[in-house]
Amino acid sequence: MTIALTLSELARWVDGDIVRGGLDSSYHGMAALDAAGPRDVSFLGNEKYHGQFEQTMAGAVIVPRGETGGPENAAIIAVDNPTLAFSVVVRHFAAACRRFTPGISPGAFVDPTVLLDPEKTRVHPGAVIMAGARVGDGTEVGPNSVIGENAVLGENCQLMANSTVRERCVLGNRVILQPGVVIGSDGYGYEFSGGRHVKIDQVGIVEIHDDVEIGANSTIDRARFGKTVIGEGTKIDNLVQIGHNCVIGKHCLIVALCGVSGSTRLGDYVTMAGQTGTAGHITIGDKATLTGRSGVTTNLSGGEIYGGYPARVFREEMKSHANLRRLPKLIARVKALENALKMQSAPDA
Repeated sequence: MTIALTLSELARWVDGDIVRGGLDSSYHGMAALDAAGPRDVSFLGNEKYHGQFEQTMAGAVIVPRGETGGPENAAIIAVDNPTLAFSVVVRHFAAACRRFTPGISPGAFVDPTVLLDPEKTRVHPGAVIMAGARVGDGTEVGPNSVIGENAVLGENCQLMANSTVRERCVLGNRVILQPGVVIGSDGYGYEFSGGRHVKIDQVGIVEIHDDVEIGANSTIDRARFGKTVIGEGTKIDNLVQIGHNCVIGKHCLIVALCGVSGSTRLGDYVTMAGQTGTAGHITIGDKATLTGRSGVTTNLSGGEIYGGYPARVFREEMKSHANLRRLPKLIARVKALENALKMQSAPDA
């Protein structure tokens, strides 16, 4: 059941100014500009969608300050950042739809030694929580998820279906694991001996700090010894691999299909765009940005944008691409010059 918002409440929540509309008008949902109806809130976060904004049937639209257009039927709220403001609206309606019903399903297995309060946690059918584990208040363990021996889950975590937290690994508060996430699988460690690849024991753990979200089917390997660490507020997309003994800083963004090799260290606020990969045992400084499909082979300083393979400062990489595009014409000019020289040096007939 959704909870309606009045226009005045909406403006207060998003710290916006009402440009047009009745204070007591109420809204019951949210939608994109081209799909919203009279009872929905929408937003204009990109000028590419200005045409949809002019045609929208939304009851209220959040717009950037200075925007003066829009259909007469829509209430208008002006804010500094419409995308961020709209996320507040989404969070409100999503929370109203999500019901947290404490209790342990009869179809779940919870070892008698597990520390949790069944009146403050939720464990879905098929979930398994093994001996010695601890689960904080407000945490929800999804269907068919597995919590290993002596693992620790903080408060208000969400573990979606089929996620795994292996033995002794630690999750902070408000951690979200999307479906299929694996925390604490063995690091990829082998030594070649006697014609065979011999497995190296991985006896460390993974430690995930508060407010981290990890996307579907991503994996965070346990350390060979010590800890693999994911810092506070870091957001990891789907299908990402973090190797053993990596240390990921605070508030990093790691986008889909990235791979971070073992013992790599990322500073705070690092962004890795899609399909970026790193070699092992390197350090990337605070606030570095790696563009899509970058390949990092050596240490990188913070505060720069990098791209290409091997990754280097992005403006240098773009110069190289520009030069490569000019290469066919340069080759043609060289050939023309060679032919001209040959003609000049040829003996008179």
